[in-house]
Amino acid sequence: MMAQRRRPWRKIPDVLNAEEQGALLKQPNPRYPTGERNRLILQMMLDAGLRLAETTALCWTDIDLNTGRLKVHQGKGARDRVLWIGDSDLEALREWRERQARDVEGAPGHVFTTLEGRPVSNRYVQAMVKRYALKAGIGKNVHPQLLRHTFATDIYRETSSIRLTQKALGHADLSTTQIYTHIVDEELEGALKSFRHATIPA
Repeated sequence: MMAQRRRPWRKIPDVLNAEEQGALLKQPNPRYPTGERNRLILQMMLDAGLRLAETTALCWTDIDLNTGRLKVHQGKGARDRVLWIGDSDLEALREWRERQARDVEGAPGHVFTTLEGRPVSNRYVQAMVKRYALKAGIGKNVHPQLLRHTFATDIYRETSSIRLTQKALGHADLSTTQIYTHIVDEELEGALKSFRHATIPA
């Protein structure tokens, strides 16, 4: 009988805490159209867990601005999924759509465009995320996938459901999602090790 192959060990990814997320979102200047657009890009990655390519490919027809229903078409592995976004993201999307209609050339079908009406590129978003993270003083290698890791960890922490987290991320294999349980387990370990010891005298 052949020995079962072990799955390779996967490094637990970095994530942003709430303070770091807030600092990152403060960097774009919404006085400018590109600043408002960039802040919304960051929001959608942090609040919906969109992959980089899913973010740049997002179209207005994918979003119901009344209900918050968002359909992600042909994500990784060609698996469509449906997400729901909250009121603050919906309001930001509505405001950006109005501004895009005023300040962007043509009638863009994509949500995130240049001022000339072309979809923003993956390379631009990668550089933008890194630039804002450095400006915010975040001492981590921040990139779009790290924002998705942050979403996954936060949604798992909020729901305690690995299945819901898997569905939100669009993972076919549950084992891919389970890495986020290890992040929360490490947090629990640290909390339990310091529990009471700082407050109860020996």
